[in-house]
Amino acid sequence: MADTHITEDGRTHTTVIERRSGGSGLMIGMIVIIALVAAIAFFLFSQSSREERRSDAIVGAAEQVGDAARDAGTAIGDAADRTLPKRD
Repeated sequence: MADTHITEDGRTHTTVIERRSGGSGLMIGMIVIIALVAAIAFFLFSQSSREERRSDAIVGAAEQVGDAARDAGTAIGDAADRTLPKRD
């Protein structure tokens, strides 16, 4: 900001007033950076957690398939034992 003054002898005198920030802009910038880092970290951790849940679901499904195959094998063995003649 500049103020122009005319002195009594007719000369023009310009006074320049500079204002310096009290550091609030730097503080706001740091808060924005911290918030951005926190948001990115949250996203990455939630993505990792989502993949772990997906892996757990796949493992659970595979275990159920294995259990069903074991039950089917037992049932087939029992049926074969009932239908085949026994040898003495």
